[in-house]
Amino acid sequence: MAFTFKLNTCNPIFFTITNTSSYDPLLKNARRSGFLSFRFSASTMSSGSSVAEAFEEGELERPKWAGETPLSRLVGALISIKPLFSVLKLGARQVFISTAEKTNIPWREMTKEILDSDVYKELESIENPAIVYPDYYLNPFHAYDEGNLSWLAAAEVEAATMSMVRRAIPYASSLDEANQIVRGNWLDAIEKHHQQYSADFSIRDILDIGCSAGVSTGYIADKYPSAKVTGLDLSPYFLSVAQYKEKKRNQRKNPISWIHANGEDTGLPSESFDLVSIAYVFHECPERAIRNIVKESFRLLRPGGTIAITDNSPKSKILQELPPVLFTLMKSTEPFLDEYYLTDLERVMKDTGFANVQTVLTDPRHRTVTATVPY
Repeated sequence: MAFTFKLNTCNPIFFTITNTSSYDPLLKNARRSGFLSFRFSASTMSSGSSVAEAFEEGELERPKWAGETPLSRLVGALISIKPLFSVLKLGARQVFISTAEKTNIPWREMTKEILDSDVYKELESIENPAIVYPDYYLNPFHAYDEGNLSWLAAAEVEAATMSMVRRAIPYASSLDEANQIVRGNWLDAIEKHHQQYSADFSIRDILDIGCSAGVSTGYIADKYPSAKVTGLDLSPYFLSVAQYKEKKRNQRKNPISWIHANGEDTGLPSESFDLVSIAYVFHECPERAIRNIVKESFRLLRPGGTIAITDNSPKSKILQELPPVLFTLMKSTEPFLDEYYLTDLERVMKDTGFANVQTVLTDPRHRTVTATVPY
């Protein structure tokens, strides 16, 4: 079977596939479903809800394109075609960058600033040479062949995070306004939960599991300036960027600590934290890792401690109604997305021993799940 691609590297991207005799039934169905003859554009990626639709749940438990459905299997079959997968990754990457820059996020400039800096010097003090990476973590993520284990991924993650926030709140007039909603509602959900169920003790020690380059960690540290905050991640490259950027900002009263470790088995003392945060991590994990991280969080929290997980919401109306091009792009860069959507996170938390499990849509795309370790 031979493939012929027509690829225009300027945005938008177009491609066609010809000479596909053995895949004809699959590809014909894909064309009818709107998958092929893709047109990727930044305006498509940034489309989203109006103010009136914000925080609205869809009618399904999860999107039709996730899990064991005919639509999901079709997407999976398309992604399994290696030449098509390569084009999808290229398209996804270009769309992410273009979307960011069209909303005044200087993706390329921010990336160059990191790659041209002295960030590499941080690696020696961050990296744990004894780490054994779990098999799932060695998969390609986000159109990077090395996944999260590369300097390019680490250099681009802050701009990618900013772009994610802008896509979540497309009606916001600025990135700051979008962050006030996405980050503000997430932090408010944490505060309200802890006050309601653990008001008799303050938050003194915080662990941010899967902290990446420290964006979420910084927001938590700003929210709780008197607390001792620790960011933990499996990527020493992300942690190097986090440490480098923290050194450049004004010194905090309590500096953030960074740990290169596996969130499934951190090696940290039991009952040593009052708050464990896990932000935008679980959609990148297989179910077994999700369960292990929840169990580890339970071990690490003191009685009365709070866990807060924020990530894609399976019930988001926006995500349930994504156009075929967008969810195909998403699934091509997120290898464990189906496992995430099929996992009953609230049930996993209850089975682990957490009490007071609550879920709230904190923006049109994302939920925050909070719970308490019983006294």
